[in-house]
Amino acid sequence: MKLHVAVMAALALSLGGLGWLASDWTQRSDLSQRDPSLLELLQELGSPPMAPPAGRRDAPAPPAHQAWVSPLRRSCTASDPELASRLRRQLAELPSQATRVTIDPTNFGERFQRDAYGNRVDPTPQVVVLHETVYGINSAINTFTTAHPHDDDQVSYHALIGLDGQVVKLLDPAKRAFGAGNSAFNGRWVVTNPKVGGSVNNFALHVSLETPLDGENAESAHSGYTRAQYDALSVLLADWMRRFRIPPQNITTHRAVDLGGERADPRSFDWGALQQRLSSLGALC
Repeated sequence: MKLHVAVMAALALSLGGLGWLASDWTQRSDLSQRDPSLLELLQELGSPPMAPPAGRRDAPAPPAHQAWVSPLRRSCTASDPELASRLRRQLAELPSQATRVTIDPTNFGERFQRDAYGNRVDPTPQVVVLHETVYGINSAINTFTTAHPHDDDQVSYHALIGLDGQVVKLLDPAKRAFGAGNSAFNGRWVVTNPKVGGSVNNFALHVSLETPLDGENAESAHSGYTRAQYDALSVLLADWMRRFRIPPQNITTHRAVDLGGERADPRSFDWGALQQRLSSLGALC
């Protein structure tokens, strides 16, 4: 009798086990409902902190926005030999003459290899966004070197250019500066946090010009930037364009990439002055 009971119990357990296996196999045969594989879980480690569970999803496209048409024109001639000689000398001296400032880690991040939806993205710098400081350059540096634990307060650029032409390097181009919030460039952005939309920051370099004193307000224009600033900007841009193969048409403004319509910088910018200098450096050929 005891043997009969034992056999019946074992048979019940066996049938129960087969039923569990069958149920699990049925669930796993539906690929749309399957659990993520170990490989997928490992791949998600390269995703932003806000990334959803493993899997590939369509990332949202940015809203309709006016396309950027560059004011820079193709040119292979240097009309001013003296200017060309001066700028080439500055370009050669840039690595040693630029000032370097270490900014607080809360004000920048790493460039993501994947967006918030698990899709691979190219983090290589491909666009340069021009800005202005509005206030003095020391005020800007103080902001970047101060810790900002709240996302809304975090801001940075890769470089600043003072009224005297001094180039201040703040961030290695390999890092992601927080230069533009909700933004897109010619229909492209990267969403790293679905709660706040997308941005160009993951594939952009940011440089800001020190604003003249008469521009420390909310007016639409000011007296403009100095000759020394245009010299230094063209040298820095020529360096970035060469290093990262950034085409001239991908040099744009904060105003052009901003999706909120709230940014106007850099105000009173002279594209003709930049055209002349980049042409002299052979960067527009």
